Amino acid sequence: MFSFDQILAITFTLFAVIDIVGSIPVLISLKEKLGHIDSGKATIASGFLMVLFLLVGEPFLNLLSVDVHSFAVAGSIVIFVIGLEMILGVEFFKSEKDTKTGSLIPIAFPLIAGSGTLTTIMSLKANYEETNILAGILLNLVIIYVVLRSLSWIERMLGKAGLMVVRKFFGVILLAIAVKIFKTNLNM
Repeated sequence: MFSFDQILAITFTLFAVIDIVGSIPVLISLKEKLGHIDSGKATIASGFLMVLFLLVGEPFLNLLSVDVHSFAVAGSIVIFVIGLEMILGVEFFKSEKDTKTGSLIPIAFPLIAGSGTLTTIMSLKANYEETNILAGILLNLVIIYVVLRSLSWIERMLGKAGLMVVRKFFGVILLAIAVKIFKTNLNM
């Protein structure tokens, strides 16, 4: 049964964890490197991963003998490397000739549907109905698509100097988030 209150709580929770607005500098940097981000494919792939983890996430990880905390630590390492790229201007993720792949990795996973998002989705199942979680995921996918489609406009608004400042700042933020995810899940 749909509950507006549940959908609202789930939507805001996922919005905060996904942090698509905070990821704008990373996405612009990846767009420059890849030449193009396929907004539709990245959104669909992210949505697929989120729904898949909602339905079979924990059993799948158990099948692979991987616990949720190990999954989160692995995702935090990838996020850490992306943050280093932003701050140091060094390229760790090499550009693929196939930009279709670049829209999926590292954009759909781990930036949008990363370990934090997927773990959050699995934990939401303890308190909310699956139909409401699906609605919250769908609303976030709409926001993700709009942000991805608007990257060129956002880039023009910031300008080169503004983009560089924002990229360095959010690189540090991304490093801090990665360290927090790593530390939190390493203690478990």
